[in-house]
Amino acid sequence: MRRKGKGTVKSLLEPENKQKLTAILTYHVVAGNVKAADVIKLSSAKTLNGQSVMIKIVGGKALINGATVVKADIAATNGTIHVIDTVLMPK
Repeated sequence: MRRKGKGTVKSLLEPENKQKLTAILTYHVVAGNVKAADVIKLSSAKTLNGQSVMIKIVGGKALINGATVVKADIAATNGTIHVIDTVLMPK
């Protein structure tokens, strides 16, 4: 069985794809220290990529562009991490 996206990471690590990788990674970051209690009050958030992600609360779970937050409020030295169940792709 072939996994969807096989070889994608390897391709993104090529020097010619540095800008695309940077765009994907910065699409997963929002400026500030945004906790889950703040996220549930939002309908969207602007990422460091410059694009916005859509936020919805469905059945008590936070969805970011359809990705489910599976673990929230992980403290890090540079902010707060919220783990999602898929990679978000910028437009």
